Amino acid sequence: MKIRGKIANRKEIVDLSIKAGQIDKISPASPSQKYDFGGDDLRIAPGLIDLQINGYDGVDFNNPQTSTEEIAETAERLRATGVTAFCPTIITQSTENISKCISNLLQTADEFFEFDRAMLGIHVEGPFICPEDGPRGAHPREHVRPPNWEEFLLWQENARGRIRIITLSPEWPGSLDFIERATEAGVIVAIGHTNATPEQIDSARHAGANLSTHLGNGSHAMIDRHHNYIWQQLAADDLWASFIVDGHHLPPAVVKCFLRCKSTSRSILVTDAITAAGRPPGRYSLGEVAVEVTPAGRVCLPGTPYLAGSALEMDQAIAKTVLFSDASLDEALQMASANPAKLLGLAELFGSIEEGREADLVLFRWDDAARILEVDATIVNGVFRLRNKRKI
Repeated sequence: MKIRGKIANRKEIVDLSIKAGQIDKISPASPSQKYDFGGDDLRIAPGLIDLQINGYDGVDFNNPQTSTEEIAETAERLRATGVTAFCPTIITQSTENISKCISNLLQTADEFFEFDRAMLGIHVEGPFICPEDGPRGAHPREHVRPPNWEEFLLWQENARGRIRIITLSPEWPGSLDFIERATEAGVIVAIGHTNATPEQIDSARHAGANLSTHLGNGSHAMIDRHHNYIWQQLAADDLWASFIVDGHHLPPAVVKCFLRCKSTSRSILVTDAITAAGRPPGRYSLGEVAVEVTPAGRVCLPGTPYLAGSALEMDQAIAKTVLFSDASLDEALQMASANPAKLLGLAELFGSIEEGREADLVLFRWDDAARILEVDATIVNGVFRLRNKRKI
């Protein structure tokens, strides 16, 4: 198969040929060369990676009753948004429900090869977070609890070692020991939903934490203007930071300032999407939590302004990042592909376009004036799918 287009935002038009699931050759396009798909206005980028997604298009990873067939279908549906790999996210629940939801993901991976390939790891967000209103966000208070290494080991055994990220608050006694153990075990420890002091943030960093989960959210509505956990994480050069750029979680000016501070090289776009993403406004659930999606696309606890996940899709996140900030299209794409791959230690497999690499690509059109990204197709392991799911 030969694809014609521009690699991301570059000016040169190329022909990219794929053989046996790999990128075989990238060469300058010429009028005499034939191609199977694309054209001068097509853009080619590495497949997008979402490190925090709770569900999508009617499927909730946090519902213990969700079937493996439903879970597997999300990997297919997410391709319409350019996402070819992701970390399904399990939030604060009872020990039993967390274990069951993890088992559902592993069973799905056993039964469906394409989901197994797409699931780069599991992200457990909570339950070891701040119990206070504000930092706790929409996580159910009754299930919030201090870090417990034995409990985590049970989940990891159940996950066969595939929990790759855990989000916690380092304010708990014993949290530093937990962070050190998790880091030594190869798990990425993220700081989030926290009321930790700046000093506790620094202690967590030194213990091994290296990511801030949806920085600027999962926090109090009002904090000390200088001495607080947001500034401390922004200023830490050794912390990656993920951001939900949907126009609801962070105002445009905040997105611009945060990205300038953290820089493209240490920023990651996530959706934090729930089952409502890809669906119309209305009432939905996130695990045991009832949520409401407004006509404006804001996901909140019913009757309140309090956010509870998002209805964001990654193609929208990239477009809004370019719209809200100084980031170029290439930089926004990097934050949704190369950067998460690097954080996960998978930069040799994902996040770049090179000859000899596996063909993991998103093909799209970009309207620079309107800041609109429209996905045409994805290619995963050489399998081409148009947005309407037709295989070639």
